Amino acid sequence: MEFKHTSVLLEASISHLAIRPNGIYVDGTLGGGGHSLHIAERLTDGGRLIGIDRDEDAIRAASERLAPFADNITIVKDNYGNFAEIMKSLQISGTDGILLDLGVSSFQLDTPERGFSYMTTDVLLDMRMDRQESQTAWDIINGYSEQDLFRIIRDYGEDKFAKNIARHIVRARQDKPIETTGELVRLTQAAIPMKIQKTAGHPAKRTFQAVRIELNQELTILEEVIDDMINSLNPGGRLCIITFHSLEDRIVKLRFREAQNPCTCPKDFPVCICGKVSKGKVITRKPILPTEEEMERNPRAKSARLRVFEKQRGVALKQ
Repeated sequence: MEFKHTSVLLEASISHLAIRPNGIYVDGTLGGGGHSLHIAERLTDGGRLIGIDRDEDAIRAASERLAPFADNITIVKDNYGNFAEIMKSLQISGTDGILLDLGVSSFQLDTPERGFSYMTTDVLLDMRMDRQESQTAWDIINGYSEQDLFRIIRDYGEDKFAKNIARHIVRARQDKPIETTGELVRLTQAAIPMKIQKTAGHPAKRTFQAVRIELNQELTILEEVIDDMINSLNPGGRLCIITFHSLEDRIVKLRFREAQNPCTCPKDFPVCICGKVSKGKVITRKPILPTEEEMERNPRAKSARLRVFEKQRGVALKQ
């Protein structure tokens, strides 16, 4: 299957990266190379783009798409959570811009055997972004305790019926393992009142999201890597992050805010004495949203949010 993915908030993210022709840029979620193509087109011989992805299909598709710019591009199969180690291995001490386009790609959703979608016919529970990993969604659904299933569906799926869904899963697997996406969909349908299903969208959406996030450690990786990325930026460099649900957006918002104002002094202190220095400023006081036109063209863009942080030299300011 051809790797197809429509890049979300493309114009806004490329514009906010403020690309310099001879700069060093990182696309931490390379995907099919949609954003990277537009970055590469703006680089001269002195510029360099590092593309990172843990999905072999994405690496293969992006390598083909970006072939005309191969002299300026280094593609790395890895998890962007290993950002600091990747930069060290490439002997890169500073970057001028970093882009993260989070979540699951259209290709991953639309490839049934990947097991990401609750809309496909019965396929094995998988949901791995890196198919070299041994653990799959099957292991979570069949191996987690009822309490842990409740926790991830409540916290990562934000589903108010998490306890009932977890209970249905555990009861069902006592007879036999839950093998397929269709089985999981039917269990969530049975756990949610029909009147809620009629008005709240697909009943399995939140459970599938929760299992995928847990399996791929998406929120943990994001929370841990933002500081490393900000620290790597050269003065004036920017970190652009596109999120697709409130949990991701909340992490980015708080991390950016803390990087701008890390001061821990009591608010009534006249001057800062903690010595924590601001790393820069948040460019987007509110997240940038897709236009109506983009949402009509690409319905999956509806929940997208772009936030941007700019690295600056400066001193700690009392705010």
